Amino acid sequence: MKEATGELSTTVIAVVAIAAVLTIFTTLLLPYLKSSITSRMHCSDASNCTCPEDGGRCTCYYDEYNEDGTFAATKEVRCTNPNA
Repeated sequence: MKEATGELSTTVIAVVAIAAVLTIFTTLLLPYLKSSITSRMHCSDASNCTCPEDGGRCTCYYDEYNEDGTFAATKEVRCTNPNA
């Protein structure tokens, strides 16, 4: 019986640890990753970029479309300077 209790305790500790890691990932890392991926996607589609000469981030524009493929708006995005 003692062995079964020890295995149950180990299982509970493992489940709690996994839940803690997943909670930290979804609350802290996932929003950052989503915004980074979205920004890079928009930068790859961007045009009309204005880059500062000091090597800072460029101001670019991309076209956003509705789900049916119609034009929605032109939006601004900050992209890394490819010449830096």
